[in-house]
Amino acid sequence: MISKEDAGDIIDEHRRRKRMSWRDLARRLGQPPVWTAAAALGMHPVPAREARQLKDALELEDEIVDALVRQPTRSPSRDTSDDPTIYRFHELIQVYGPALKSLIHDEFGDGIMSAINCSITLERAVHPDGDRVVVTIDGKFLPYAWTSSVQERPQSTAAE
Repeated sequence: MISKEDAGDIIDEHRRRKRMSWRDLARRLGQPPVWTAAAALGMHPVPAREARQLKDALELEDEIVDALVRQPTRSPSRDTSDDPTIYRFHELIQVYGPALKSLIHDEFGDGIMSAINCSITLERAVHPDGDRVVVTIDGKFLPYAWTSSVQERPQSTAAE
């Protein structure tokens, strides 16, 4: 059985050999590019229909498709922290994370932005000083709430 990560490497290689961008592949699947790349690289289970479309588009083996549809472990098994592009995202969070947290609390109250119920887009913006990478994260706000796992009983009255 091939791992989702190894399947992702093979998919990426097939995609490059066929000179397909992630956006091209996403259009064929009818999915957003960020979701498509993340799913193909092993971070999401791929629904059967999209898995068949990937198989056809990239001429993949059945073993690769089987890996695509499995539930992932959403943590990379490789250390990617030294990759320059990924490191810059870590750096952004290190520098701006506390400010973003404070702003979220100011605007929404005590809670977090969901990384599960979110969408991410990546666009290119032309700029005279050099093109810009525009990443937009649209995440659901989740307020912190205390919920007891035990149903509380009504308090008895002195008359009982």
